[in-house]
Amino acid sequence: MGHDFQKPFRLPSGATEIVLVRHGSSARVIEGEMPLTDGHSDPPLSSAGFEQADALREHLAGEQVDALFVTPRLRTAQTAAPLATRIDHELIVVDDLREVHLGDREAGFNTGVPGPNPISAQVFEEGRWDAIPNAENMELFSERIGRGMTFVADQTGPDATGVAVVHAGVIAEVCSQATQSHAFAFLYSENGSITRLIRLPSGRWAVRSFNDTSHLAALGR
Repeated sequence: MGHDFQKPFRLPSGATEIVLVRHGSSARVIEGEMPLTDGHSDPPLSSAGFEQADALREHLAGEQVDALFVTPRLRTAQTAAPLATRIDHELIVVDDLREVHLGDREAGFNTGVPGPNPISAQVFEEGRWDAIPNAENMELFSERIGRGMTFVADQTGPDATGVAVVHAGVIAEVCSQATQSHAFAFLYSENGSITRLIRLPSGRWAVRSFNDTSHLAALGR
């Protein structure tokens, strides 16, 4: 008998589930004073971000989590830390899943400065981050994100679930690759949100859900 698609979802035999979490809200910084690590913006979480991290812990602590991944950026480690303590898992750092480097816009990330950016229209029209001067090449970014997701799925293994706390641009790229959609079709994941994908035994990826924020409702978002 074939699969009954009207029954509640169960992970297909031999498949791997990867739960992508966008890190919690980052602290605002004064323009020109962005903390950088290896040339990448690296702000800590804001107070709201820490609250989102706690909500994530409560939401995922009752689920099967076989591996827990973060990027080299502080805000992902801080988001994952409460869950890691609750489920007693070490954080596995995956450099390939770091956020896209925004070149000349990197140091101005998340400054909260109002007003339009003259480069933004070109970035969104072309669907390419490298429309920003000195930004990371789009093809190289796509390649490393694919490599990072393969590593995460391989480390997690079949019939298992891994959680990876990453960045909005990374989530957009992963979902774009899985669905063969426009590069920015899945760009608008919110801080602390959950996106679920599965890698089937064939190697094909599928998106189960995108930008779930139900666990954040009690925070008065």
